[in-house]
Amino acid sequence: MTVETIMAELKAKGNEGIKKIFLRHGVKEPFFGVKVEDLKPIQKKIKKDYQLSKDLYATGNADAMYLAGLIADETKMNKKDLADWIKNAHSSNISEYTVPWIAAESNFGFEMAMQWIDDKKENIAAAGWATLSSVVAVKPDTELDMAALKKLIKRVEKDIHQSANRVRYAMNVFIISLGSYVSPLTEEAIAAAKRIGVVTVIKEGTSCKVPSATEYINKIKTKGSIGKKKKMARC
Repeated sequence: MTVETIMAELKAKGNEGIKKIFLRHGVKEPFFGVKVEDLKPIQKKIKKDYQLSKDLYATGNADAMYLAGLIADETKMNKKDLADWIKNAHSSNISEYTVPWIAAESNFGFEMAMQWIDDKKENIAAAGWATLSSVVAVKPDTELDMAALKKLIKRVEKDIHQSANRVRYAMNVFIISLGSYVSPLTEEAIAAAKRIGVVTVIKEGTSCKVPSATEYINKIKTKGSIGKKKKMARC
């Protein structure tokens, strides 16, 4: 498949109702409003294609950019690719999901995340924390820097309530991911979540709620699923 044929297919699958929902959730023009479930058949046909994913991403169309993440070859993505992708991730679904997923699956996830969380731009800083959430979800504990993660817990405690809106949300999700996927740090994550308390995020007219980190992690404990890693970050 080519970029041209894919873009034509995406346009045909576009839905105005879905587009309105996406707009409320921070997706920026241009895009057609394609459901993720309608991207899956295209992903299945392509599987992984490094160059095609980069070409689709370069269109700047949010639907194509999301699809680019689904077909990206994480083994070939380098630091420059990831830096370019986050620089051009203007839609929240791309900056907080697509790019973090691929970064986490690549060989540079933790390194890039640590750079991004210090960025002054809200969407990039949020992407950094989202990447860390995916890193701890997919990487074996033996590959994680536990000392660095403990420092990040303290950083979240100190900074979360003073951070930008989307960064607060991403920090909260990081605490949840850490407590859920890294069993040696579960109790520390829960203790931090209790000290942090309620995290307030402006949802801009949507009905989405900010999950309670304490309640979420405890539900995972009840299910006996603490420490069970995901096979991949993207979905």
